[in-house]
This record gives sequence, C-alpha cells and structure tokens, in this order.
Amino acid sequence: MPRYDFAAQRLFVDAPLAAGAAIEIDREQTNYLLNVLRLAENDGILVFNGADGEWLARVAASGGRSAGRKSARLVVERNVRPQDRPGDVHYLFAPLKHARLDYMIQKAVEMGAARLRPVTTRRTQAQRVNLERMRANAVEAAEQCGIMNIPQVDDTIALDRLLRDWPANRRLVFCDEDAPVAEPFAALTQAFAEQIRAGQHQPAVAVVVGPEGGFDDSERKALAEVPGSVSISLGPRVLRADTAAVAALAIVQAAIGDWRTQ
Repeated sequence: MPRYDFAAQRLFVDAPLAAGAAIEIDREQTNYLLNVLRLAENDGILVFNGADGEWLARVAASGGRSAGRKSARLVVERNVRPQDRPGDVHYLFAPLKHARLDYMIQKAVEMGAARLRPVTTRRTQAQRVNLERMRANAVEAAEQCGIMNIPQVDDTIALDRLLRDWPANRRLVFCDEDAPVAEPFAALTQAFAEQIRAGQHQPAVAVVVGPEGGFDDSERKALAEVPGSVSISLGPRVLRADTAAVAALAIVQAAIGDWRTQ
C-alpha cells in the first residue's frame, strides 16, 4: 500500500465522482461532518465511492441560512488517488452475535476481504444477520483505514447449498484443527505453488471460518471434498471465531495474497 495520511478524514459517498460534481449528503453524514468533525464551509474532506478513486471535496452550504448545521453538500475538487484494484479474497463465516460480528466484519475489511457472506452450519448459534448493519460496518472500516473498495455483502446461505454450487475457478481455504499439514503457511504455499511460481498477483480464493465449536465431522468431510480445497490449522490455541477470522485472513494474505506484492 502506498504512503497514506491516516490523519485525513474520509467519507464514503454513493454518487459518481468527478471534478466539479456536487454531492448532496444525507442527514446522518451531514451530522457527522458538521457536528462531529466540526467542519465548516470550504473545509476539505476526502471522498470515495469504490469505483472512481479518492477525491478532495469541500463542504458547501445547502438549503439556505435556515438549514443551519442540518444540511450540507460537498463539491468535488480534484482527484488525489486513483482507484486501486480490489483483492480476490472472499470471506465466508458462521454468523456471530452483535458486537462480535461487528468487530469481525470490520477486521475482515481491513484485511482485504472483497466479499462477505454469512454461512449457516449445524453449530451456528446466531441465525439472523442484519445485512445493512454489516454493510455499515464495512463502510466504516474502509473510511477509517484508507481502503477504497467496499466489499460486496451477500445474503446468508446454508453451508451444504454453498458447497453444492461451488465455482470451479475459486479455491476454498477452511480452518480445521485436524489439518494434515500443521503449519498453515506451509500448507498454503504448497497448495498454491503453481500460481505463486507463475507470479499470479492473487489467486481467487475464499476463506471459510466455522462457528464456535467448529465444523462437525460431516461438514469437514464436505469441505475437504471440494476440488482444490485446502485445510489449514490456526495453531495450538483455541480461538474464538472472530479471532480466527483475523488469523486466517492474515495467513492467507501473507502466503498467497496481496501482501506478497508490497
């Protein structure tokens, strides 16, 4: 990742970005800019939309004097960073409850996940997932960490259905305490040796982390039977599912992901 000013304030906007464009922002974003960040008219902020790169925009009044600090718009000034290419890591996970799920989504985005999908398993405890909340957490993580791509957030799917329709062009990596190769970095570099030798920027891969208590035996068997799947161990300690997410994504990015290109 290039040098970046992490003190800069950033805002995701759902609008096309180009020099001179005027962007109307919603009430929540207005409150954030004017009352939390205390920005004034003509103050600058970096904006991005996941497609057009990052731009400097300035706060402009909107709605006349009576609107006060309740209404504002942004006027786009100039491009400061071109749009980068998103990685090709999908993160699939058994849903967790509330704050732990929020944390896991934020960390997955920081670790470069390009797609997020809840997967129900036999031991999944939280069956319902708020997809809008997931997306809000993904946007917040991207804003805070200089990330310009917002991951796709998919509906919940059952593990057996997911594996039945698994795409042939995407390798599956799943966490398994009984993985045949105990050292996860070695397991990944062996499994993806051909792609690594060919200098492939990043193989298409999906990382699957199970629920508290792990996958049951039938699920582990089904995962192992997916063509090209790789099981990895996360070491000698028992990890909570949200911790396992960070550990697994870090190992994948270091061994076969975009960390190798820095």
